[in-house]
Amino acid sequence: MKKSTTILLTALLIISLGLFFFNIYAGLMALILFIALFMSVKIAQTSKMHPDIEARLTDDAKGIELRNMGNAAAFNIHVAVVPMNIEFDIPSLQEEEHYQYSFEAMVEEAKVVVTFENERGVRSSESFIVSALSRDGDDPLKPVFPLFGWKKD
Repeated sequence: MKKSTTILLTALLIISLGLFFFNIYAGLMALILFIALFMSVKIAQTSKMHPDIEARLTDDAKGIELRNMGNAAAFNIHVAVVPMNIEFDIPSLQEEEHYQYSFEAMVEEAKVVVTFENERGVRSSESFIVSALSRDGDDPLKPVFPLFGWKKD
């Protein structure tokens, strides 16, 4: 944790404990605020340095487009297109960077397995089923977790 963040959280904890002497309710509210801020700082620290590679077919279905949608660079990327027996490697993919690989013929449906490393050397793997006839799955209103019976296609 950064020194400035630690100082800020410590000051907030001291203030919230000091408010207990004046009013117990104000002290409890300040303590709840401290806990919420502490949890958000911890969550923000765990979400750093995570690349997120997405694979999709190009519009003409003659290639695969890879895109790093994470907040860190991905290294040593290995891509395998399962039914077509195609494998290729990419040295690195920066944040919001695209890479296209072209096929000789159109692809109706395929499974793409992407294996990559982050800056710390931690390996991750994701698999995608891409289809030329399916709609684009890039819905900006779709929640991260399927909440409240999100619409099904």
